[in-house]
Amino acid sequence: MPVLCRPAVAVPEHVITQEETLDLARTLHADHASLPLVLRLIRNTGVARRHLVQPIEQTLAHPGFEARNTRYEAEAKARVPAVVAEALGHAGLEPRDIDLVVHVSCTGFMMPSLTAWMINNLGFRSDTRQLPIAQLGCAAGGAAINRAHDFCLAYPGANALVVACEFCSLCYQPTDLTVGNLLSNGLFGDAVAAAVVRGSGGSSGSGGSDGSGATEVTGIRLERNGSHLVPDTEDWIAYRVRETGFHFMLDKRVPGTMEQLAPALVELAARHGRDAGRQDFYLVHAGGPRILDDLGKHLDVPADAFRFSRATLTEYGNIASAVVLDALRRLFEEGGPAPGATGILAGFGPGITAEISLGSWTGPRPADPATRRAADAGDAEVPYAPGAPAARTASGAPYGTGALGPVLPAPSTPDHDIPVPTTPAVAR
Repeated sequence: MPVLCRPAVAVPEHVITQEETLDLARTLHADHASLPLVLRLIRNTGVARRHLVQPIEQTLAHPGFEARNTRYEAEAKARVPAVVAEALGHAGLEPRDIDLVVHVSCTGFMMPSLTAWMINNLGFRSDTRQLPIAQLGCAAGGAAINRAHDFCLAYPGANALVVACEFCSLCYQPTDLTVGNLLSNGLFGDAVAAAVVRGSGGSSGSGGSDGSGATEVTGIRLERNGSHLVPDTEDWIAYRVRETGFHFMLDKRVPGTMEQLAPALVELAARHGRDAGRQDFYLVHAGGPRILDDLGKHLDVPADAFRFSRATLTEYGNIASAVVLDALRRLFEEGGPAPGATGILAGFGPGITAEISLGSWTGPRPADPATRRAADAGDAEVPYAPGAPAARTASGAPYGTGALGPVLPAPSTPDHDIPVPTTPAVAR
């Protein structure tokens, strides 16, 4: 069965704390009739800090949809390569071993997709299949894993790469003053994540399709997946595309959606002979604390069951499709459960949609956190951009170099004049 390997996650170097967010809300919306409610809702998110691709002064400015989207493309091309390199390294694979690239994002638009740029520039084979997913929002992380799982079942021994690239701060709309939108201004953060779904075979250099040289890898053995759509909820989470870009719409009923979605997790688990409330680990989308609280209540599991998702929410905010991958990263860094431990991975998003995976832990336990930190301490600190703080992936790898060769620094020019970077030739 396919195995979801250790992810790589990176967050940008610009940080905003909850207190800074509250101060901005008080300053920018001093005369807003619902300001006390907005401040209370932001405090209740549990988000201590978030990471942004730009300084807050640039984030608050709006140079227009074209400039925003140009920034999105430039940032994606600058930040994705190092994360991809780290994810491939975790899986013990090279770019040429990947048969499918699934790219998910709901915060910018490119055509051709970033998948085409990755294949051309990062050493993937020209016959690598592409699957861009752009309109599933926060559920897309779960959907990407599920589609990669399906692909590896259809093509035994194949390998798939999942990449989530979310720059939520580029969707900030200063003229949207609804309570839901003001809440989202204090909830969402930016991140890039990647992970390999490795098939039953596929040794390095084999192209991942002949099943030779199979080795046991550590991660979640994916066993079953499913989807569920709550009828007549299409307008609960939505985008309105206007001249200024994507305008996020959030209905006040969204926090209560676990009442409709939790039964879908229970049913899928039951069809696989499992009890959804008696799993060893849970990796679920952290849309907000109420989502996690309600899911815990409906599944009858303790709050600690969602500690990885809560940690992501606290330290990074809601990073959309990347949440489930970051929660998985934290499971690895905790040391991983015992081999054979069972669990659920689920992403929730617009629709209202749930994308659910069932799996079990396989392979030896990964290195314990103390060993991991000691290894990270030996990494060379590579500056991210001239005059900027060094930026590193979440596991400690510097942005500036990686297994795929040199990686460009992120653009540091103003929004209104952003060159899209080109990547130097990569050894194949």
